[in-house]
Amino acid sequence: MFPALGERKFSQVRRVDVQDLVDELHKDGLNASTVLCSILPLKAIYRRAVARGEVPINPTSGLEMPAIRGKRDRIVSPEQGASLLDALEADDRALWATAMYAGLRCGELRALRWEDVEFLEGLINVCRGWDQLEGEITPKSRTGVRKVPMPTVLSGHLEALYRRSSDGLVFGQDKPFDPRKVAKRAKAAWKDRDLDGLTLHECRHTYASFMIAAGANAKALSTYRGHANIAITMDRYGHLMPGNESESAELLDAFLSAR
Repeated sequence: MFPALGERKFSQVRRVDVQDLVDELHKDGLNASTVLCSILPLKAIYRRAVARGEVPINPTSGLEMPAIRGKRDRIVSPEQGASLLDALEADDRALWATAMYAGLRCGELRALRWEDVEFLEGLINVCRGWDQLEGEITPKSRTGVRKVPMPTVLSGHLEALYRRSSDGLVFGQDKPFDPRKVAKRAKAAWKDRDLDGLTLHECRHTYASFMIAAGANAKALSTYRGHANIAITMDRYGHLMPGNESESAELLDAFLSAR
């Protein structure tokens, strides 16, 4: 937002300027909810400014926002995920693999340092995030600080990247990567292969689906994802977990018979 509008005086921002920003964010691949959250602080600032008589017109009113549709985020199969990663350049491949196989949030990916990656122990220590305005930040809750298991497939991607650059940030070296540029490069690469791509956020959901299919219990998954409590995990991913009516009855019968 700030690179687009930051050089303008507060009173010079027009509705068309904000609308152009909204359209550009959506065009760059951000989902509707993310676009809305990006604009909300600006809307709040201008509402207060109008109420105080600091500006005559609110340039954030009457905007055409992308529709937020009530559908679940897309997830892919392991085979589809591998094909999506294979289409990317090496550095981007390691980034998307970390989102897909470790489930880190975008801000956590941006702030990840090599000192946080323990290859011998097979762990990624999540202990910081990145905010566009504040820079490096501590996680918003204590559950955000966590250890995430690193599967062999992810370790391979990160080790290849480590051999080329082992200082500072894992993705970006001197400064964090730009999520919009990363998404744009990936979108172009997947289009060339005629693949239906994902967002980094959808990779996080795909990670959850992989863990559930692999047999991870809900409590472990909640911990690895940094959820405040297990209820969030169950509400979000309960539909993916095994145990429909007939299966549950069979499990109970087997337990009772054994007793």
